[in-house]
Amino acid sequence: MQSTPYENSDTRLDDEQIALNAIRRGVVTTDLSGKITYLNDVAEQMTGWSCAEAIGRRLPEVFRIVSSREHDPNQLASQVKQDHITRLTGSRLLMRRDGSASAILDSVAPIPDADGKVVGAVHVLSDISEARALALKLVYEAHHDALTSLPNRLLFKDRLTQAISAAHRRCKKLAVLFLDLDDFKLVNDLWGHAIGDALLQSIANRLVTSLRNTDTVSRHGGDEFVILIPEIADAMDAANVAQKLLAALEPAHRIGERDLQVTASVGISIYPDHGRAEEVLIHKADTAMYRAKNGHSGGYQFFE
Repeated sequence: MQSTPYENSDTRLDDEQIALNAIRRGVVTTDLSGKITYLNDVAEQMTGWSCAEAIGRRLPEVFRIVSSREHDPNQLASQVKQDHITRLTGSRLLMRRDGSASAILDSVAPIPDADGKVVGAVHVLSDISEARALALKLVYEAHHDALTSLPNRLLFKDRLTQAISAAHRRCKKLAVLFLDLDDFKLVNDLWGHAIGDALLQSIANRLVTSLRNTDTVSRHGGDEFVILIPEIADAMDAANVAQKLLAALEPAHRIGERDLQVTASVGISIYPDHGRAEEVLIHKADTAMYRAKNGHSGGYQFFE
């Protein structure tokens, strides 16, 4: 049986290995030269190496890390020899033997012998892939509409704030378009909310595919969509976008076995002509949308 650098007794070693395998963290031990002396079961699963295969290999060969922050191996070794526990920080990915990766938290600590002399190091690894994925999911959900996956009010306001700052620096204009579907309530009343939701998803897709990657379409709730068009030359650019969006919505939407047609009304506000603040531009585009709706369905109006 292979001994670790911190214990020579086979009986004690068996007890140590049972304990290390029982914890749900990866444990890798090395000697002072950086060669692996032991992997527990979890470390085997995380790295893709068996303990028998890894023993005697240098740590970077088995414990392959992609990090946003470089750590000096000599400095780590020096800290271990000085009996320091080092927690490694930054975005760190552990690359498995098969090429897959997992996000980890890890730390390094010295291993003393019976006389207190440092004879190696122990690396403790925690797989945080699921926690990281959940955090990213929660952040995404906090900034996107659940039905259409479009940016929500919060994300739209943030992008509009950034666009206003950029437009101010570059002496450019931008446009905010407030789009509201005409008589959408009738769809829900006649066909049910499931059909209405599917129609909203189809509409969202058409709006997105009609615009540039630099533009932003957001759903503000119900059948209201707000669009950001950054860096336009003049108001006619915004009018052309409004006409393009209305034309994109005009063909019937195939929802299940039904062909549904909708029209929309669009209000437009221009920075800096109609305002310099996010809420002001959105409010004025909303006001212009009601003027378009009161005038005739399927049209657009600028704020006056």
